[in-house]
Amino acid sequence: MKMNNTVVQEPDFVLDCRIDSDKKSLTAAALVFIYLVILFANLLVLFVILLNHQLQEPMFLNIGALAAIDVANSSNFIPKMLSVLLYNDSVISNSACVTQVALVFYLEVLISLILGLMAYDRYVAVLYPLRYPSIITNKTVFAILLLFNGIGLIDIIPFIVFVKELPYCSTNILPFCFCEYSTLVHIACSDDPKYLLLLSINTVIFGGGPLTLILFSYSRIAHAALKIPSSEGKNKLYSTCVTQLFVVGIEYGPLLFCYVLPAAGVKLSIESYNTMVVVSNIIPPMLNPLIYSFRNQEIKKSIYKLFVGKRTVAQIREQI
Repeated sequence: MKMNNTVVQEPDFVLDCRIDSDKKSLTAAALVFIYLVILFANLLVLFVILLNHQLQEPMFLNIGALAAIDVANSSNFIPKMLSVLLYNDSVISNSACVTQVALVFYLEVLISLILGLMAYDRYVAVLYPLRYPSIITNKTVFAILLLFNGIGLIDIIPFIVFVKELPYCSTNILPFCFCEYSTLVHIACSDDPKYLLLLSINTVIFGGGPLTLILFSYSRIAHAALKIPSSEGKNKLYSTCVTQLFVVGIEYGPLLFCYVLPAAGVKLSIESYNTMVVVSNIIPPMLNPLIYSFRNQEIKKSIYKLFVGKRTVAQIREQI
């Protein structure tokens, strides 16, 4: 479905996933599996943290916030992608498209800032353990998370304004599985650099800023690990750093490439661009519970108690 040369603002859009017909069923099945894993793992973490008052501490509040955002982020686009793949429900209204774009930016900003906060939390816990209880408190974390939400809401305003003012005259077909800002800019009848410049500035501030804090924090933690006499403790700390940096790399790497490069004039193929955006939005929500939650002894004990309905052996020994 294409438009004529008449300029139209706020049109409905057609999502074109660019997936071969013989691969749609397999892709849809993979998305269903991934979505169910994301929902089960992250909602389980949230439920356990809310249920166990001993887990309502700064570190676990951050983990819970990240789990809630991962559920919201994946729910923002995976159901629509499944609708397109399974039922050819490819038409999306302009208001729904704008909402999806706004949610993508809002949630990505929150994820980026929270990952930075979690890295800082571990930095203080490892390097300044005696001062940790006074620096990182529940009230501080709640205030910071509230501030992050305010920043996220303010951040999406210019993007909503730009999306609604973009003119379309040649096509309303988006070569993507969900509404994505850069793709909307590329199919619009406008060469104004301000649209992609805003994207680059936003990526540098909310991508590069927290990423710098994360790399600094984990480099200091890794340096501190060199001073640990116990090889077991040293390996455990290194393992934590590596696994968390792995998730951060998947979260930031593809997004930095696919947001910064187009704005810098480097053209990516549609397939490469789509793959990087989808991977950076799907894989981290699956891995976050494993990296940040299920490897934590307190959360593992609470999950065990939830399903088994009795105290763990370790808990019994602690009381003897």
